[in-house]
This record gives sequence, structure tokens and C-alpha cells, in this order.
Amino acid sequence: MIDLYYFPSPNSWKISIFLEETGLAYRVLPVNILEGQQFEPGFLKVSPNNRVPAIVDHEVLDGTGQPVSIMESGAILIYLGEKTGQFYPTDPVRRSKVLEWLMWQMGGMGPMGGQANYFNAYCPEDIPLAKARFVNEVARLWRILDKQLEGNDWIANNEYSIADMACWGWVTLHELQGQDIDATVHLKQWFERVGNRPAVQRAYAIGADIAATPGRISAKARGLLYGLAAEGIEVRK
Repeated sequence: MIDLYYFPSPNSWKISIFLEETGLAYRVLPVNILEGQQFEPGFLKVSPNNRVPAIVDHEVLDGTGQPVSIMESGAILIYLGEKTGQFYPTDPVRRSKVLEWLMWQMGGMGPMGGQANYFNAYCPEDIPLAKARFVNEVARLWRILDKQLEGNDWIANNEYSIADMACWGWVTLHELQGQDIDATVHLKQWFERVGNRPAVQRAYAIGADIAATPGRISAKARGLLYGLAAEGIEVRK
């Protein structure tokens, strides 16, 4: 049994998609990041970085005899891919291509998309230069992925893999990121192809009752998520 610490978000969807695709036994432990549950001591033992997702695999023990826990979505995907032998090639060359695009998502698509989300929808100030910087960078990244998908159904090796799982959730927020998905035809077709998979639809629906409305969160939640005081901005000197 795997415990999945989860809040509905692009990074958490990566893991719920994998678990639904493979049929591994798991249970969802909601972590409401809008209420500050990511800072509770019990969760911090599993995810010291106070971020979802995280997992505890009760079938595998660590060096201290405790169930192994893993934080960071990319690390979790690799672990689960190795554990199951699914969606993660064993051939070194094909595996390197999956890792290449997984790292691309972890280092670019996700962080830049997150910054675009913030400055477009959650920043208490309107900063046009910041908006333009991150919207343009996301557009550049999307063009790269669109080119990769030209003539391919899937991102790496033209096989459905953890690379596709890692990227898909970030495209669901295309409007918040200021992107015209119709401008990247191959990416749009891939996005719809992934989204039509029954496992992806099940994974995406988990936690809908606690999900944030895109672009609309409370001042308290904004403070918790972005390091801002609930009633204003704290400037650290």
C-alpha cells in the first residue's frame, strides 16, 4: 500500500496519474495547502520541503526499518517507474530520453508556469514586466514541446511514459499562464490525447472538493503559498 499525500495540482496529478495507470494499491491523504496543512509536523516528516506530493511506500523499508518515504514529484515518478517497470524504460538510451524530458519539465515548464500563474493571478501587485517575462518564457517552452510532438503521439521515444505524466497537468492551466493552446497544434493534440485516457480522468478528479478555483484564493491562502503575510506583504531584509 502506498500513501499519497496530495492536493489537486499539476505536481500531485503526476503521481495520481501514475498510480491510476498502473493499478497500484494506494490511499489518498489530503493535504490542504490552502489551510496550511503542509506545515504540520506529521507531514514535514514525510516532506521536509513542505510541498506536495509525497508518498510513503509501506511495502519497502528503509535503512531504519521504516516504510520508505519520498518527496518531490520527479523523484517519486522515477521511484515508481523503477518499482513497477512501467512507463519508464529499462534500456539506457530510451530511459535517458524519458529523463531528459522529465528534467526539462522539472527545471523549466513547471517553475516557469508557476511563476506565470503567480504574476498573472495571485500577485497583490500588477507587475507587467514580470508578467511578460514569464508568459513569454512559458510560450518558448511550449514551442519546444510542440516541436518535439510533431509527428509523435508521445513526448519521449513516441511511447507513453512518466514524461507525459509530468507535463500534462501544467497544460491544464494554459489560460492562467497566458497561453493560447491553439497556437501549438501538436501540443494541443497531445494534451487532448493524454486527457482522454480513463486513468488520467480518474486521477484528475481526485480531491475536487478541496481544489482551489484557479485565480481565486483567499489572502490567508496566498500568504501560506507564497510567503506573504495574510494581510499584506512582508519584505525580508
